[in-house]
Parts: sequence; C-alpha cells; structure tokens
Amino acid sequence: MSHDDLGRKKEREYLLCGLAFLPLLLCLTNLRVLARAPAAAIKSQDGVSVLIPARNEATQIIPALESVLANGTLVKEILVLDDNSDDDTADRALSLGDNRIRILRGTQLLEGWCGKNHACAQLARAATQPWLLFIDADVRLTTDAVNRLVALGDSPNAPALLSGVPRQITATWLEWLLLPLINVLLFGYLPLALDNGRSAGLAAACGQLVMVRAQAYRESGGHGAIRGRLHDGLALARHLRRHGYRTRLIDATDLAQCRMYRSGSEVYAGLMKNAVEGMAGPVALPIWTVLLAGAHILPFLCRGTALVWMARMASLAFRLIVALRCHQGLRTALLSPIGVFLLLWIQFHARLRHLLGRPVSWKGRIYDT
Repeated sequence: MSHDDLGRKKEREYLLCGLAFLPLLLCLTNLRVLARAPAAAIKSQDGVSVLIPARNEATQIIPALESVLANGTLVKEILVLDDNSDDDTADRALSLGDNRIRILRGTQLLEGWCGKNHACAQLARAATQPWLLFIDADVRLTTDAVNRLVALGDSPNAPALLSGVPRQITATWLEWLLLPLINVLLFGYLPLALDNGRSAGLAAACGQLVMVRAQAYRESGGHGAIRGRLHDGLALARHLRRHGYRTRLIDATDLAQCRMYRSGSEVYAGLMKNAVEGMAGPVALPIWTVLLAGAHILPFLCRGTALVWMARMASLAFRLIVALRCHQGLRTALLSPIGVFLLLWIQFHARLRHLLGRPVSWKGRIYDT
C-alpha cells in the first residue's frame, strides 16, 4: 500500500472515530440536561384532564385507566375518545365505574386529518382543566407521574408543554432491536445544551406522553394546526415554539412505561408511518445515514486497527449508557450494528415508497406521506 493510500485509510479511520465519539460526548452532556421530573411539592391546585384517544383498544384501556386513577385527586377528569372502534373499548372503559371517566364518541375522520390528531382535537375541546395530559392507550403511568409533571409545570420559568419518552417495554426481537433507538437519537444526537426551549429546530417530544397548558394549546391552535402530521408529538412541540411558547423534553423512564407495538410487523409499519416526517426526509436521510452508519455499523465491519477499536468502544459505551439510563437491557446495546442497520433500512424503504407515491396504513386508515 502506497504512502497516499495509507494516509487516506488513516483519514477514514479518524472520521469513523469522530463519528463514534460524537454521540458519546453529546450523551454525557445530555444525561444532565435530559433530566427526570423531580419529586416536589405542588404549589398550585390546577387540575389535570387526562385525554386518551382510543381506537380498538379493548385490551389496553382498562390497565391504562387504572394507572391514571392511581394518581389521585389532581386528575379531575379522564376523557376517552372512542375513535369509531370495532371492539368494546368504550364499554370496558365505563366498566370501571369511576365518575371522573367520560367516554366521547368520535366523529367520522375529516379529510386532511390524521386519525390521532382528529381524536386529540375532539378530546381537548371537551376538556375543562388548566392542564391537558395526552397519553396513548398503551401507556401505563406510575402512581406519582401526574404530581411530578404538574410540579415541574408549576416551577419558575416552566414551559407550556412537557413531554418525555416512557420506558419502552419490548418483547419481540424487532421491538428490542429498534425501539430503544428512540432514546439513542435523543441522547446522542440532539444538542440539548444549546436549547432554550424556543427554537423549533431543536424541539423534541413524544406523542405517547404530552402535558400542555390548555391556554397555550388553544391559543396556538392545538392539534388542529398540525392536523395532517403523522409525527404528532414532535409536530405539536414545534408548532407551540413557533407561536412563542417554550417546550421541554424530559426523561420519562420513571414516569411511565409503554409497549408501543405487539409484533414485528407492527414495529415495521409503525416506524414506516413516521419515517418521512423524521429521518427519511430528502435532506435528513443522507445525513442520518452518515451519522448512524459511520458511528455504529462501519467500525464493526472495518479491520481492527487501534483507531477502529476506539470507534467500536465509543459506540458500545454510548449504547450501554443509554441502555442503563433508560432500562433497555444489554442485548439491544450489544447488537447495536444490527438494530441501526434495520432502522436505516426502514428509512430507505419509507423514502422509496414516498417517491413512488405509495401511502402508509395504520389502524385501518390510509395516509399519504
């Protein structure tokens, strides 16, 4: 190998090393910034409306409601919108017999709306409390989650919207390979230390768990302003920031848990659904490919020089830190290259389907991306 070839090889190794250390260093910073909601005394008595959109959630709705009811008196009302379900979601919700639970019958989906946004908008119109807490039917709150969220929302300079990623419960192999990557992207690739809560470009949120001031929500237009967006949590946070409201992402690992999907096919379809609005955009996809493949795939395929081994150790150290922080288990970290490859595969698949004009399907509804 010539001297020039050796030089170019060394440059590539330095590049891989840099790409691997980038998320590790950002993660070490974000561990402090992406904090958990502290247990604190509540200063106000502002009540909370818990809002649950539910479409064919008969097997999920009772555990979800029981976890909300266990949060005590701050929960003034729980509204469940039965979004034209084919099962007995509504009857099961009413069977708990708590007078705080109200069932709303969803209207037919309007043109230009995504199903969840349509359901959430109807829920918000019926809500009566100063705080709106949107959760999915597969979310299980801890018994102190609402108190801690309200306490954080009542703190000085509190944002209008709080959101976090619950602990992801995974069972099938695609679940534990892919779903932990949600927190990998947040901890390793979002420069939260630079975020003042107002830049739309740095906004982040998870639609599984969103608490927002009712006044800010209604003044900004709420879900009606993002009616056609599939990535509802992120879109709502960005929209509020554009209207001058602050939002904040927290680590919700100890506030709630969620088993988002129940099979490999659901995982694939669910990630496809949101891909084009996220990583699979025309500008975003090449950038994410370089960042993720360079840090978490290529170091494990290259010959093991000293620099390559440094890149491997940095990549694994980062994944292990996130796995421990978010209670993900070790196997998802140790098989990181496979998970990242599958994630990128889904993004390219979604991009191709978008270019071919093929819609995505979710919960019996068809959406253009």
